[in-house]
Amino acid sequence: MRPPTPTASRRADAFTLLEVMVVMLILTLLLMGLSVPLAAQVSMRRQDETRRLLDEAREALLGFAALHGRLPCPATAASRGEESFAAGGSATDGNCAAFHDGFLPAAALGLSPLDDQPFQRDGWGAVANRLRYAVFGDGRVIGGVANPLTRAGGMQQATLAALGDAPGYLVVCNSGAAASASGCGPAANQLTRRAAFVLLSLGANAPTPPPAGADERRNVDGDGVFVSRDAAMGPGNEFDDLVAWVPVNVLAGRLIAAGRLP
Repeated sequence: MRPPTPTASRRADAFTLLEVMVVMLILTLLLMGLSVPLAAQVSMRRQDETRRLLDEAREALLGFAALHGRLPCPATAASRGEESFAAGGSATDGNCAAFHDGFLPAAALGLSPLDDQPFQRDGWGAVANRLRYAVFGDGRVIGGVANPLTRAGGMQQATLAALGDAPGYLVVCNSGAAASASGCGPAANQLTRRAAFVLLSLGANAPTPPPAGADERRNVDGDGVFVSRDAAMGPGNEFDDLVAWVPVNVLAGRLIAAGRLP
């Protein structure tokens, strides 16, 4: 047998390189195809974890109310996961430092895990992803009692009848387009106008201030009106916040069961 000629050898090498390139191209396409579902799975796990944390926080807040006869004030950035009162304020008057734009007082509630401040973060885990908490109050008077939900014994002093009839609790809308500091605009936009407290995760895009979408901006503007709707990341009104709330009648029912009301 004659040995392969140099030309034949070069042709064989070229064919081998072509095969390798084809295989690499196929692998690249396969990996690209898998990366999208994998990213979606990771996002779903983070959303599920965040919903679990919001559910735990909801129960912890209701448990705190059953034990103390009031809801805690929100934490502030400097309060290290404890509730924060306004200057001169205390549980006696329920005067919080930040009623509508504070953080979950996770340390006061005994929740875990906590970060080094210590606050509780949602499933995305960035500093900007600390769980947020808003509570009805801000000087509002029901049954002659200011800040009845955060004042020690305030709900009992205000009476169940007054709590049930009072307007002006926290509001949650399904769109911020017509919302203002006083409500959701058209009735069709309204999810509730009787929330005792609201819990909020800023979602995957939290590390990029200010929020890109108008509805997300409504959730951090410091008033008592919030937006909860389906996620959408198209340009113009991106939204991936996760919002939970408890109506005042559910809070009252928990305190009745605990013997704190009427």
